[in-house]
Amino acid sequence: MSATVTRALQLWGLEQASFTLAARRENEVWKVSDGARRLALRFHRRDYRTVTELRSELVWMEMLRQAGLVVPQPLRLLDGSLLGQIEGRHVSLLTWLEGRPMGKMGRLSADLDAEDFGRRIGAQLARMHELSDAWTPPVGFHRPDWRCAGLLGPDPLWGRFWEHPHLDAEQRQLLIATRDRALDGFECFAPDADAGLIHADLVAENVLVDRHTVAFIDFDDGAWGYRDFDLATVLVKFIGQPQYGPLRAGLCDGYALRRRVDPGTLDFMLLLRALTYPGWIMSRLDEPGGRERSVRMLDTALRLAREFMEEKH
Repeated sequence: MSATVTRALQLWGLEQASFTLAARRENEVWKVSDGARRLALRFHRRDYRTVTELRSELVWMEMLRQAGLVVPQPLRLLDGSLLGQIEGRHVSLLTWLEGRPMGKMGRLSADLDAEDFGRRIGAQLARMHELSDAWTPPVGFHRPDWRCAGLLGPDPLWGRFWEHPHLDAEQRQLLIATRDRALDGFECFAPDADAGLIHADLVAENVLVDRHTVAFIDFDDGAWGYRDFDLATVLVKFIGQPQYGPLRAGLCDGYALRRRVDPGTLDFMLLLRALTYPGWIMSRLDEPGGRERSVRMLDTALRLAREFMEEKH
């Protein structure tokens, strides 16, 4: 693999740079050292994104970084393009952001104050949404659509969550009924659903802390979607944890400094966000830790589904 990495780096004129494997999950990421610079070389997973979608992700990130948001900066190849190809795989190169994840698996790092940190995330998220609204994407820009059909349609983007193999008959019927009710009454449940470009995967591992800086990474799932869905993604894995209340309060306060937050719409998006994960995990059940993650995802989805179906609207 090292020879492949070297050949990929040649596309940027960096064949002399050193590198080490940083992560091999959805994408394969190599940490590259080029003198004083630290960079991230990504080998994008096969058959997940089209070339157009990958280029769109990178040009969006480039705009956000140039506007001052703390996100990775895509580096252009020697030929001026943002995306390369080596041995049949698409590759991109980003600046490496220092810092540590704000937490892991729904638990905030012990040294972080949940409300204060939530406020900082909310302010930066609102800024990201503002910049995206003010930007005119180039011709041909395309990202997935996580709006109503992508979440609740017959073939949701992350899979038919109500068909998860570990659901019993009663649980399956609950999720089907929840989906039907959410779909039929979407405009009533989310009357102020602001939509536009969203990160769509701001889980704890994708928010980095470095002293006083908060950085967003991994725009792989960036999409057209609901802004409250972005807020819900930050929160959903903290449901049931002591930090959830303070984190939510801070997140909403920080976001509301620039943009409106409707508590009811956010609650509805928390439900929709929770429903996506059983669909996502179905194809990953046999991966290390897959079944344990599935249990947590189903527990949260079923809990919020029950609460939703018990509410009187």
